[in-house]
Amino acid sequence: MKKIIVMAAIGVLATGGVALADPDVGCGWGTMAFKGQTGTAAKVLAATTNSILGNQTFGISSGTAGCKRGGTVTADARVDMYASANIDQLASDMAAGRGESLDTLAHLIGVSDADAAAFRALTKENFATLFSGDETAAGEMISALKGLMANDAQFAPYVS
Repeated sequence: MKKIIVMAAIGVLATGGVALADPDVGCGWGTMAFKGQTGTAAKVLAATTNSILGNQTFGISSGTAGCKRGGTVTADARVDMYASANIDQLASDMAAGRGESLDTLAHLIGVSDADAAAFRALTKENFATLFSGDETAAGEMISALKGLMANDAQFAPYVS
């Protein structure tokens, strides 16, 4: 019975107009149901709801459930999606200045092998800027990282 009530509530929210999708969890009924809530738990629940219900594909193709039709998948979107899915491991790797998830992020950004060690050092040295609080969202971290890279002559070409 509870499942029916939850599904009905989500259905009502889905018909309530188009909401802007959270860049960390994408669009879908989960994003709409948890709109305005903050913290890791709300984001995880929104993303899980989007995933379990499988409504993003329908929403994107129909322009419903808070999704927009059209658009282009960009390298930035891949970076954002990867960071969202791996934020905890990225935090750990950046704090240490090494790790597979950090190397994958560098690859997705397009950092060359020649600049990879300096990229790892940049993230380690600026960890407090990249993760300014316990609840730093992936989008916030990526934005801070792009800012750091833009202000560094070695990395500015990667974010221009």
